[in-house]
Amino acid sequence: MKHPITYILAIVAMFAFFSGTVVADTYEGRKKCSSCHKSQAKSWRDTAHANAMASLKAGERKEAKEKAGLDPDKDYTKDKDCVGCHVDGWEQKGGYTVERPKKMLAAVGCESCHGPGRKYRGDHRKGGQAFEKSGKTTPRKRLADRGQDFHFEEACNACHLNYEGSGWKGTKEPYTPFTPEVDEKYRFDFDKMVKDDEAMHKHYKLDGAFVGDPKFKFHDEFQANAEEGEKGDEDDDDEDDD
Repeated sequence: MKHPITYILAIVAMFAFFSGTVVADTYEGRKKCSSCHKSQAKSWRDTAHANAMASLKAGERKEAKEKAGLDPDKDYTKDKDCVGCHVDGWEQKGGYTVERPKKMLAAVGCESCHGPGRKYRGDHRKGGQAFEKSGKTTPRKRLADRGQDFHFEEACNACHLNYEGSGWKGTKEPYTPFTPEVDEKYRFDFDKMVKDDEAMHKHYKLDGAFVGDPKFKFHDEFQANAEEGEKGDEDDDDEDDD
């Protein structure tokens, strides 16, 4: 005979499943980030990463697709061998899926680099509010422990260096067809790319609410030359959520 606690746990699990209250998704979508980081979001919208999903549509990036041996007239937006490098959170909990596409995850956005925001965003927001109110700072380690990625080079390598002969240790199928053999512009250099505003986004002055390690390796360099950006709040956003 099963222990009573077994039945209790089973009932709880069943209720959670049918009520839709299973553990919350870890990916939230860029709207949550851009509502506060408005200048970064506006800068990002002009980048190739912002248009990553759109580039898979039929007729888009014809020359690049032809050079890579792809059919420029084919719609690749549901091709699982392609979509993973054009969205946030592919094959991860709460991330983008072909079966249930989410507009706010359909691009290489904030969470592709900074990590899924559900767990750390609350601490991030509270830390900013505490600093604004009293000047109290928050250790970055608290955010890192909650999932914020301050060393996201591997996240970039997973797509840009995922081809045989790249030298990256994590290569696996399906490989990217966009390699240096196709065009030299696909030779990936993280240190160079992360400083390219057209590839990532422009960096703006941060208020200093978070301190200590871990810290992105170019943090001080970026901040030394950063300009003031537009501030917002979670109730102030101009991007649709459909």
